[in-house]
Amino acid sequence: MSEIITPALVSLDESLGTDKRAVIDALAARVAATGRATDAAALAADAWKREQTDETGLPGGIAIPHAKSAAVREATLAFARLKPGIDFGADDGPADLVFLIAAPDTAAEEHLAVLSQLARSFMREDFTAGLRSAATAEDVVALVTAAVSGAAAPAAAPAAAAAADSAHLIDGRPARIVAVTACATGIAHTFMAADALTAQGGKDGVDLIVEPQGSSGYKALDPKIIEAADAVIFAVDVDVREPQRFAGKPVVRASVKRGIEAPAQLVAEAIAAAKNPNAARVSGSAAAASTATSGAGESYGASIKRALLTGVSYMIPFVAGGGLLIALGFLLGGYTIAFDADKILGASTLWNLGDTSLIVYLGAVLFKIGALSFGFLVPALAGYIAYGMADRPGIAPGFVAGAVAGFMGAGFLGGIVGGLLAGVAARWLNGLDVPRWLRGLMPVVIIPLLGSIFASGLMLLVLGGPIAWLTKALNDWLSGLSGAGVIILGIILGLMMCFDLGGPVNKVAYAFATGNLAAGIAGDERYLQIMAAVMAAGMVPPLAMALASTVIDRKLFTEPERENGKAAWLLGAAFISEGAIPFAAADIFRVIPSMMLGGAVTGALSMAFAVTSKAPHGGVFVFFAIDNFWLWLVAIAAGTVVAAFSVVALKRFARRGSAANEGMSGANAVSPEAVSA
Repeated sequence: MSEIITPALVSLDESLGTDKRAVIDALAARVAATGRATDAAALAADAWKREQTDETGLPGGIAIPHAKSAAVREATLAFARLKPGIDFGADDGPADLVFLIAAPDTAAEEHLAVLSQLARSFMREDFTAGLRSAATAEDVVALVTAAVSGAAAPAAAPAAAAAADSAHLIDGRPARIVAVTACATGIAHTFMAADALTAQGGKDGVDLIVEPQGSSGYKALDPKIIEAADAVIFAVDVDVREPQRFAGKPVVRASVKRGIEAPAQLVAEAIAAAKNPNAARVSGSAAAASTATSGAGESYGASIKRALLTGVSYMIPFVAGGGLLIALGFLLGGYTIAFDADKILGASTLWNLGDTSLIVYLGAVLFKIGALSFGFLVPALAGYIAYGMADRPGIAPGFVAGAVAGFMGAGFLGGIVGGLLAGVAARWLNGLDVPRWLRGLMPVVIIPLLGSIFASGLMLLVLGGPIAWLTKALNDWLSGLSGAGVIILGIILGLMMCFDLGGPVNKVAYAFATGNLAAGIAGDERYLQIMAAVMAAGMVPPLAMALASTVIDRKLFTEPERENGKAAWLLGAAFISEGAIPFAAADIFRVIPSMMLGGAVTGALSMAFAVTSKAPHGGVFVFFAIDNFWLWLVAIAAGTVVAAFSVVALKRFARRGSAANEGMSGANAVSPEAVSA
């Protein structure tokens, strides 16, 4: 790797213009003059675009305009020491030390890691003081080279933690906080914010661990550390990768720049959120975690399980949105719209309805949009299973394998197998040590091509047929259930929905119901009965805890729990199990068994009453898509009462074991239903 900075890229005490745009233009011109960029104007435009999105001035007289640009040939730093300084948007005044960080849009990981190491050096006073006192351009190059080589101690290495004062204690111990930092380019602000937060944690005596999500990759926090955390800080300008890992945790959200400039305030806000039962929390499912990048150190079996849960989590919005649109289509156009929609849309338009009424036409429109959304169910499941194993390179081969599974009639099971095959292939290909010239082509050409050939080829040539046969056999078995068999199935589904509130068992039951909902809408009512039973059982936990904490025996619950109970009425009615999470997290061994008992009652009654639901989500608010709606409400009410009185009895008469204070792995997770709420 060539030197990232040379004396020709250094400007000391020269006038580069009167505003930051002029400084950026001048530094971009230096990069192009050294042959490291093909077009100075293009590089300057990319850096200016980033500057307009979020100013790059930092406290202490530093500015780091930066960009990934197709005009850049190799990762480069251009430096200017300005007299006087130029305003780059920092609160404490102009910047006199300006680094232009220029990275190719296909920058190799080692270059990005070098740039990230430099960014961390900005947080060290000895480094910035050296830049201000440097006599020559060669002195600056030497300082920067030492910084990026790791010769200087990184700022992230925390000093011995101070003793925490009472404001930083939770339950008599130092607060435990995890944080994620990420910026648009993943080079500079990401790591500076990480170092600032880490240093602040040491000053405050707080147990604070940061996961910087940079462009050169990231090392995911140990799930045990996340589980033990009291709160999480997201100091990010882009989406957090795999936010489901933090599901249920009190969260403070801020820009990455605020992580650099105000780490003390963020730590204080995170501690306050941890002590506030009504604080905002991370949504999603904690069980649906990890990609190949974040799966370092876990077993292959654990990686597969996490990938499956990731696939289900990302599939749910397609199912929920599509299912509700189909239900609305039925409401407006009647159930025959399922067979008439194509004909109506082919013969009519909004401006020329012909013999079709406006209401029926709109029903056909809604039904068709929902049906098309449902068409993504298996491809999305397979695509995001592959994503869960191999990160972004797995998405394309996974979607293709899912489409092949749908084509062959392999359905939900075929999507799982196809997604796993695509994920394995993409993960292996992504791990190959290839020449640098080929590295940029791997995620956009090579992996999608070879991964699709491998996974989809196996599905078409070998596996699709047997899986399609197995799917048909399962359908035939379900269609043949009657009497006690139907009730037993309802009990099993009810138990699963209430077992772990968004964990793997809950997801299996919900995915089974939603994955076959299309078959139910096509005419197989047994699947519609399964959907109704699953949704009813999932409503029981929040409704039961609301009943117990606000009506039956308020004295058994704390004031925050009673407040949560009031909100849980609405959450339960809307089929959002999140309302039960605070109760389960605080008292797992008495709450969860009670919820399972109520869920089993509801599941059994719903199946016995032959209630059907054409909507996968919405609770009582999709009443128009539920046949035998009043009997369905009876089933929910019966399970709610059983669960509520059970938890009250256990709280009154069952002694709480020492383990009861421990959180459960899934208790802080939002149920899959809540993802789409």
